[in-house]
Amino acid sequence: MGESRTAEVERNTKETQIVLTLNIDGEGKYSGECGVPFVDHMLTLFCRHGLFDLEVKATGDVEVDYHHLVEDLGISLGEVFKEALGEKLGICRYGSIELPMDETLMACAIDLSNRAYLAYNVKYDVRFVRDFNTMLFREFFQGFVNAVGANLHFNLRYGDEPHHIAEAQFKAFARVMDQATRVDDRQRGSLPSTKGKL
Repeated sequence: MGESRTAEVERNTKETQIVLTLNIDGEGKYSGECGVPFVDHMLTLFCRHGLFDLEVKATGDVEVDYHHLVEDLGISLGEVFKEALGEKLGICRYGSIELPMDETLMACAIDLSNRAYLAYNVKYDVRFVRDFNTMLFREFFQGFVNAVGANLHFNLRYGDEPHHIAEAQFKAFARVMDQATRVDDRQRGSLPSTKGKL
């Protein structure tokens, strides 16, 4: 594989304290916890289906709301991927998938373009899974794209059960990130851009 693609980032605010350690070329292992069990579940899926190793140490003002912690986790995930990718030499850059989860079909596409844009066409008819508001995932992904510099598009084709929609979303996100971060030997270590810069 060549050079190790690993990184660690730390984010401390008056609202959250987060440390993330990432190995892009991992085995799909998630360790640690963020203090929000449903988000831990989604990150476990993300790691397993993207074959990323991610360690999370996170606390936040969850007694107020989950918003700050979820948004800052997205920002931190974007930062740790950006650092681990380095100059992005030889990466595939793009990824896309339509992924089924029982009655749900989720489309997702990404471009690691160094330009931040989120298209989020995902609506939950039932917003809550236990006490977790699934609308917060939009904030998570907005934080991610802003930090990593990516175009990320989600289109929920159809689906009803909120847990299934969230699972399909994170599994699809994992698969497109796996595709986009893979190294293509045919590029001989060059940037995947006619501009010569991302």
